[in-house]
Amino acid sequence: MRSLACDLETYSPVNLTKSGVYPYAADPEFELLLFGYSIDSGDVHVIDLASDQQLPDEVLAALVDPGVVKWAHNAAFERVALSAWLRRHHPDLLTEEFLDPAQWRCTMVWSAYLGLPMGLDAVGAALDLDVQKDSAGKKLIRQFCAPATPSVLNGGGTRNLPASDPTGWAQFIEYNRRDVEVELAIHDRLSLFPMPEVEWDAYALDQAINDTGINLDRTLADAAVALDDEHRAATLARAQELTGLENPNSPIQLKRNGSPPTVARRHPWRRLMLKPPSTPRLVSCGKCWSCAETSQNPA
Repeated sequence: MRSLACDLETYSPVNLTKSGVYPYAADPEFELLLFGYSIDSGDVHVIDLASDQQLPDEVLAALVDPGVVKWAHNAAFERVALSAWLRRHHPDLLTEEFLDPAQWRCTMVWSAYLGLPMGLDAVGAALDLDVQKDSAGKKLIRQFCAPATPSVLNGGGTRNLPASDPTGWAQFIEYNRRDVEVELAIHDRLSLFPMPEVEWDAYALDQAINDTGINLDRTLADAAVALDDEHRAATLARAQELTGLENPNSPIQLKRNGSPPTVARRHPWRRLMLKPPSTPRLVSCGKCWSCAETSQNPA
């Protein structure tokens, strides 16, 4: 085996769009539902883990084998999700917290590198592939991959399990199979325009940084926040002295004071440079208040 292409369908009560994949996969209720895969671009198989099927030993071994390249579309999701699943079900296979990103390749990143769209459906359409993503998938994902409203079909529970809709579940399995087929077709088409190894190295580094984070001097950061607070307080006091206003950062109060903030709502003090008797010192105060680096990221 030289390559393993895969696609996952998963469940978690955490909102993936809002939280990102790491909190999503770390939730105790996270589950791997379907595992679609192809070995060396061969036939696509789907393992129904939600119905107690098991991943073949050769697939489990391939996930941690540095000699096997793992492919997926938005591979960051598959890699992190599989890492969480392996930690719970096969912890003996992992030597680190996450699967090694250097062993993974991503057709979404490859598509973006070539100036193509990034969504699986959009890439397939742009390349005019013979096989296209199943448009019914969004409904099925909402049905099986997220918490559900209690109903008669799900027995008053908060999840739609496979048994609640066998027909829909069978369609979901075929949807997963189709995704792998589309990924293989994209890979085949893009192989005419290989992505340089240096770019894959950068991708692996980016993923490793996401996995582990970077070192941070917390003492320096805390001191910078404290210094910023002190400086803001000083400039506010100076601006109050210059304008006589209780809140000189207020567009309404500035307007009442004869300084109409018409050019930029977020930075009304810029007009003060053109309107006496305001001074450049007041403009300097305003620049301090509007500094996004400190006002938006104090944590």
